[in-house]
Amino acid sequence: MAQIQTQDGGGGKKVRSKKNSTAVDMAPLVDLGFLLITFFMFAATSIKPNVMNLNMPPKIPTDVAPPTEVKIQNSITVLIAKDNKLFWYQEEAGKLNTENLNETDYSAEGIRKIITKAAAGAIDKEKFTVIIKPMDDASYDNLVNVLDEMEITKSTRYGIVKVTPEEQKVYDEKVGK
Repeated sequence: MAQIQTQDGGGGKKVRSKKNSTAVDMAPLVDLGFLLITFFMFAATSIKPNVMNLNMPPKIPTDVAPPTEVKIQNSITVLIAKDNKLFWYQEEAGKLNTENLNETDYSAEGIRKIITKAAAGAIDKEKFTVIIKPMDDASYDNLVNVLDEMEITKSTRYGIVKVTPEEQKVYDEKVGK
């Protein structure tokens, strides 16, 4: 780094001690900065994001598909609503009313206990199915919480389907819309 050096004319009476320059050479610091930038660029490209695997059922032709009717004793239906509300029922769709639609929460004494109790009371425990129905105004976080409960309760058979108009009507009556 080039610096300008000034000197006294020497005509002064007192001789002062010579002060060293306070200038800092920035070239090594710039080199270090570029080395760090290069390192973090290479390190960032080698990091792979963690993604949860989602196993989807195989595509079955519609002309060969078997009937998918689930018996009421072997299933429970969970409705995910807005404002962290969670409803469940274990009735046929035609018999659903506001008394059958029960409200619960995401605690261990809530949905987890209900799913465990319904699975224990199922006729065919191997075919016990949880039907998850998120409402249009439900949050994605609540759906993930219910899917976590499926993992905790070791429920391997579950499905996410749309809410029927009958269920929407009973839900609206229950919450007072």
